[in-house]
Amino acid sequence: MISVDDLAAALAGPHPPVVLDVRWTLGGPPGHGEYLHGHIPGAVYVDLDTELAAHGEPADGRHPLPAADDLRRAARRWGINPGTAVVAYDGGGNLAAARAWWLLRWAGLTDVRLLDGALPAWVAAGLPSATDDVLPEPGRVELADGALPTLTLEQAGGFDGMLLDARAPERFRGDTEPIDPKAGHIPGAVSAPTVDNLTADGRFRSARDLRERFTALGIGDGRPVGTYCGSGVNAAHQIAALAIAGFGAALFPGSWSQWSNHDLPVAVGD
Repeated sequence: MISVDDLAAALAGPHPPVVLDVRWTLGGPPGHGEYLHGHIPGAVYVDLDTELAAHGEPADGRHPLPAADDLRRAARRWGINPGTAVVAYDGGGNLAAARAWWLLRWAGLTDVRLLDGALPAWVAAGLPSATDDVLPEPGRVELADGALPTLTLEQAGGFDGMLLDARAPERFRGDTEPIDPKAGHIPGAVSAPTVDNLTADGRFRSARDLRERFTALGIGDGRPVGTYCGSGVNAAHQIAALAIAGFGAALFPGSWSQWSNHDLPVAVGD
């Protein structure tokens, strides 16, 4: 994480970070219009659907991981060079920005942070905004996938550990399913909605609070942890919260959108 004050200082320094604006909402509208209405000065707009995900058949899930070459091209478009620090934010809560944070770390970058409180915290601090469409000089960064653990469809089904479902409780229970073909959850998974990682103002809860939250769910006994959501976006936010709490976790990128498009068992209820 990085605070708005620390980001403002870094942007005024000799080696400013690359700042990524990852505003995105499931079902739209696209976030580019909001970006042009106002963003952190120098921030580059990132299109989650086209730059932070691949596209395949429904059986692959809604947001498969991009190929390493495609992610490298995108990261160079954003102006990232070897050794460049990166800060990502979105329009609130960092639920979308966490996808960029996780992907760049999965691709081997280590100095990648989320802006605590996202754009609302920047605005609330009275810091300046810009309305231009930032097109930086292309970077030269090299990326390679696999630096963070992931789960395949088969591994998620036979996962010998704690599998956290980051979706809303009603979707976990199977009360409703507005997007995917089946309602419910992966058998054995535990409901852990990402919204419970945040305070009312959209900041991550303290490390102590998050550790208490995840410990109460049964994490911390040495068992491996995996997490999924609808399509692998909000699950990255869960991994960020787990990291703040001192835990590691594997991401199931296909998540429920992939699982529910296969002939696999489904559990419902609490």
